[in-house]
Amino acid sequence: MLFVKELQNKPYAERINEAMMKLPLISPEWTNYNPSDPGITVLENLTAFNTLQGESITNISYRAKAALLKMVSITPKKGKCARLLLSADKLDKPIYIRTGQKFRLGDLCFEAGRNMNVGGSKVVGVYSRYGDAFHDYSYCVDREVRLGAKIFGDKPKVGDELYFIINSIPDDIKDTYFYFEVDGSNKRNPVEDRALNIFADAKWEYYTEHGFEELKVRDYTGTFLYSGEVKISFGSSKPAVCKEAPEEGYCIRVTLTKADFDVRPKLLGVEGFLFEVWQRETEGICYTINKVDGIEITSNFSDNEYIAVFAKEEKGSAYRKYELTRGDGHGRYCYFEETGSRSFRISFDKERYGYEPVKVKDCVRVIIYNEDMMRTYDVGSVIGYDDQEIELPVKHIVRDSFCLIARRDDGEGGFIYEFVRPEKNEEDALYYHLLENDGKIIIEDAGDYIGARLYIGMIAVSEGEKGNILAGNELIADNIPGAYFYNPCNGVGGAFRESLQSMKERFVEDINTPYTAVTEKDYEQIVKTTPGLCIRKVHACIDTAENMVKVIAMPDTGDEKPYLSDIYIEKITERLEQRRLISTRVEIIQPIYTPVAVRGTVYVKRHYNGCKEKILEALGREIDYMRSDKNFGDVLIFEEVFHSIEALDCVQFVYDLSITPENPKVATLKDSDIYPKENCLFSLGNVQIETVTYED
Repeated sequence: MLFVKELQNKPYAERINEAMMKLPLISPEWTNYNPSDPGITVLENLTAFNTLQGESITNISYRAKAALLKMVSITPKKGKCARLLLSADKLDKPIYIRTGQKFRLGDLCFEAGRNMNVGGSKVVGVYSRYGDAFHDYSYCVDREVRLGAKIFGDKPKVGDELYFIINSIPDDIKDTYFYFEVDGSNKRNPVEDRALNIFADAKWEYYTEHGFEELKVRDYTGTFLYSGEVKISFGSSKPAVCKEAPEEGYCIRVTLTKADFDVRPKLLGVEGFLFEVWQRETEGICYTINKVDGIEITSNFSDNEYIAVFAKEEKGSAYRKYELTRGDGHGRYCYFEETGSRSFRISFDKERYGYEPVKVKDCVRVIIYNEDMMRTYDVGSVIGYDDQEIELPVKHIVRDSFCLIARRDDGEGGFIYEFVRPEKNEEDALYYHLLENDGKIIIEDAGDYIGARLYIGMIAVSEGEKGNILAGNELIADNIPGAYFYNPCNGVGGAFRESLQSMKERFVEDINTPYTAVTEKDYEQIVKTTPGLCIRKVHACIDTAENMVKVIAMPDTGDEKPYLSDIYIEKITERLEQRRLISTRVEIIQPIYTPVAVRGTVYVKRHYNGCKEKILEALGREIDYMRSDKNFGDVLIFEEVFHSIEALDCVQFVYDLSITPENPKVATLKDSDIYPKENCLFSLGNVQIETVTYED
């Protein structure tokens, strides 16, 4: 039996020494302690087994640890490839790119996710119509100019329009991306649903032979409040040249249907007809094919380094491997013919070779490895002991693009092959975990695969956060000479899969994070982080007599004296209702602003210029609560104002100084200090400061 102390991972040498020391006490007649004695051999074996038991008990498997964390809703954050939008406006003419086309920036590789035509279309003009007039903002298409255009003026309203003039739109276009860079979007709290439009909404249309027809869009800018993209899907009607806008050309029109903006949209730049790529580099790719005749494949590798073909010969059976040949023979062969530098054709002929695939779904798999993977795709054998670890040739693997090929004896002198993905939970299946960051697999259950040989069937690697590159780079496309592509926005989303240690740390952080508002700080933090809003200051105070929490917030909208709109009150109330204590009432209070008058005489030193301006700046830092760190209800201390002036290099001494609230209803003067109401912020009001040059 193992006792609690035995659970410690004591080494074998320590355990055998302890056992040998106990022998004279347990069996005094035992005299032979030589290693050749059979009793010593038995004792060594039992001690070794005891050691393995102790290690097994103290070592919890990866699956068990992950399951325990899952019970408290902590699951690993998935690894993601960074996503990037590219512009092809530097191409002389449109080109066709295939799925997996590689684009490079230094040692980073990005790949296209689908087949598409790119290039040939770009935005050449931007016009808005509000106040019964057109306004030209075409400088927004110039990447060197970032002036900021109030595209709907100072008072946006429903019906205001925005026109994008385009040089050409392909007839067969299905969807594309536009990217808009907006000034001041970093002030706004992020939202979980990026397509959520809180303050405004718009209808998107494009011009056709039948007039303007509606577009399907996914707007990730909050109607020009965030920097982000808009995914545009065209209808079946062909685009036509529009003559209704100030500039002739193909046209996309945006019309406001809701215009309750908290901040007036200010557009810095627009990029049109972008396509998305993903930061990853495929080193082994598997093509799954549902036919057996005329299989043609174009690879994105520079050369087809190694090609492996697998096929099913019966419905529901495992795969058999077919060898490539250019001639005749009898056996599992397929005819191979190169049709280009990166293209080839494969065909099967039962009459010629004696074998061919059955016509079922996924009947043929074709794998292509690059040169590096060709040398290392054999990763080892399944031995069958618990939690067997196998090192893979690369690290930082893309989980969705990984599978193994398990080769087993068919009992007739041949081999059968199965394609096995991570954590395939089926009876007698090979169940393994992929630790993509570490580049290894852990086989938890070998099932019927003990003795099987494992090969990599499909693999791609990612650089995680490194792929979140900044905007403004030029990428080069493999196998397309002279093609350069520009990224107008940052790469986003790149991350490695969360490690078990990080999950543990997140669990500890989670249990220490309050989800219910209890203290004033809780309320302030919850309000300040309300999704989609711009919040600059928040103050919460508890009224114990009425069991109520009063919350005051100042929006960061750029207005001189901003107040909470109905939308702000609605969103803040909704968020607090989800988190407040049931027995506590919450009231949202509007901010009030009052100026503070300052009078006095200050003696300044000789040979100093701009003394009065410096004094005004010092007063602003202390008194202007809207632009300082001071919060609602903070007392304005006279001594702090006095010393802020006295501490200036240009000031000899302060002869006389007084501060007075201009609205005594919301702020009270007590012993030279000013006490505001709980929802009051000060601003610098009437200043009458006389500066006198000090003479020695």
